[in-house]
Amino acid sequence: MGKKSIKENKNIYFESREIAGLTRAQASEKIGFISESRLEKIESEKTAIQPEDVVAMADAYKRPDLCNYYCTHECRIGKDSVPVAKESTLSEIVLAMLSSLNSLDTQRNRLIDITADGIISDDELPDFVSIQKQLAMIDQTVESLKIWVANTVANGQINKDKLESLLSEKK
Repeated sequence: MGKKSIKENKNIYFESREIAGLTRAQASEKIGFISESRLEKIESEKTAIQPEDVVAMADAYKRPDLCNYYCTHECRIGKDSVPVAKESTLSEIVLAMLSSLNSLDTQRNRLIDITADGIISDDELPDFVSIQKQLAMIDQTVESLKIWVANTVANGQINKDKLESLLSEKK
């Protein structure tokens, strides 16, 4: 294995490769279509990373969270529409989800009142924004759960084939 870099201000792709214990040559071989020189340019931010590069790195480095990072920090569309997933334990995610759902449940009737006429008036706007924020928190916990599942699958703690089979079943 090559020596560990002492470079400061490493980007997430550089750090992820190092955490995976791979040299650029090993990472390039494992990924299959990114050359060592392209990998160096991505890691030193001399060239823009492409979505397919991120997906391949996420798989090679067992870091599914790289995809969420890319979408929320580098993709123009994702920056505006994808919530940043926070890495948490399963119990933290579930508790946050339940808390958000309970809070939203108490606001459900207010949401119906606000939206029933198809118009959100100025006096309804503060309540509507509060409900929107609660929905955004739910969205964020869903993304965190997706990352948790993907990490758990990547680490072999959940049977990927069984999971995919169950997810693809019709309800």
